[in-house]
Amino acid sequence: RGHSNVQGDRTMGIWERPSQAFLDRLEATFDFTPPQAHGADVVAAIQRMLDRPGAVFFALGGNFLSATPDTEATARALRQCRLTVQVSTKLNRAHLVTGQAAVILPCLGRTERDVQAGGLQFVTVENSMGVVHQSQGGLTPASEHLRAEPWIVAELAARLVGPQEPIDWREAVGDYDRVRAYIEKAIPGFDDYNARVRRAGGFYLPNPAREGRFNTPDGKAQFKVHALPQRTLAPDELVMMTVRSHDQYNTTIYGLDDRYRGVRGERRVVFVHPDDLAARGLKGGDVVDLVGSHDGGARVAERFVTVPFDVPRGACATYFPEANVLVPLHHKAKRSHTPASKWVPIRLRPSADGRRADPERVA
Repeated sequence: RGHSNVQGDRTMGIWERPSQAFLDRLEATFDFTPPQAHGADVVAAIQRMLDRPGAVFFALGGNFLSATPDTEATARALRQCRLTVQVSTKLNRAHLVTGQAAVILPCLGRTERDVQAGGLQFVTVENSMGVVHQSQGGLTPASEHLRAEPWIVAELAARLVGPQEPIDWREAVGDYDRVRAYIEKAIPGFDDYNARVRRAGGFYLPNPAREGRFNTPDGKAQFKVHALPQRTLAPDELVMMTVRSHDQYNTTIYGLDDRYRGVRGERRVVFVHPDDLAARGLKGGDVVDLVGSHDGGARVAERFVTVPFDVPRGACATYFPEANVLVPLHHKAKRSHTPASKWVPIRLRPSADGRRADPERVA
């Protein structure tokens, strides 16, 4: 369903805390008792790998090392694993930081033709509007040895678990219509799945709010107002937020330019209000180290170029993932555990060599 398709993943039940209703439907569909204990989200998984060396890490796509907070801690966690496995469409930095044993399983991208025993296949994706539609690659695969993600999962299951009623793994993956038939049984809203997804434009998933129906005591939408938290910074601190450049999609960097902000050929930059630079005796083009305020300044990101920019006083911005090293693993939202990458207190420290960047490369 696409590596970045988080919304579609959740629809399919990919969550560390699945509902009991979902688990019951899995049991009824596949005639087995699913594990009842909750799993771990990303932050908790990293902490578990740190606390319990010898784990097995299996990544279905993505660039885990670069996408996660606290880069050095994440690297330590991965290196402590007994085995790390990456299912990947392309090489990335996560392939260089591994456990004691490491495996890369190259897979087809969504733009490549996916031919199984039943012929040319298509997968389905869910867009931001809750529409499920087809996605079919048309390009010749980069290698005859590449395998589709569903095939990899099914083959692993066939070898590790073996054929189990009511599912034959290899038969199921030979024709993705069979996979969708299982989804229809297990996931609400996917009635007549194979027929509806073949219609032009696909189909909408059920969404009560979109239809003006709210499952609240009074049947109306509920709005809440929260007071902004009051946090005090030290005089020399700035609040750092991480952002993406124009030439970037998640952890994939397509180029070193950022036309949004006038930066060319550089990503290790820190955007700071001109008055905040002046107050620290700095100017645009100076090279500084970013020192995190958490844990006694244990986290440092070296050699960032200062860029005067129209950000609020007391704030600064850096690119993701270069500044992830400054985001502590424990610095997260209380309920969702999402890394608090938009509110990281740091200090600017002149870099040791004192050299300045080429002023023509940055705004």
